[in-house]
Amino acid sequence: MVVCNAPDQPVAERIAAALVDERLAACVNILAPCRSVYRWQDQVERAEEIPLLIKTRRDVYDRLEWRLTQLHPYQVPEIVALPLARGLPAYLTWVSDSVLSSGGERGAS
Repeated sequence: MVVCNAPDQPVAERIAAALVDERLAACVNILAPCRSVYRWQDQVERAEEIPLLIKTRRDVYDRLEWRLTQLHPYQVPEIVALPLARGLPAYLTWVSDSVLSSGGERGAS
């Protein structure tokens, strides 16, 4: 699972569609806007952002990260991978089968 915040709904939609279309993610949940408070260039900033929950596989993380940096307008986008401790086996199989492996084939995790 990869978490990333987008600056607005159109960017979130564009990122989600590209990642799923390119088979770097099985699914991207676009969540309701949230309010972020963060430090950037030694200033405290506040912004409304759109959280993305990206379902993918570990073996494509490097390509996913690279692609997110290409699609994202932020200079330093939030891209954080969280390990999954457990999940419904059928769901995890679906995720695996929906994402291209690093070698270009489906479902080889």
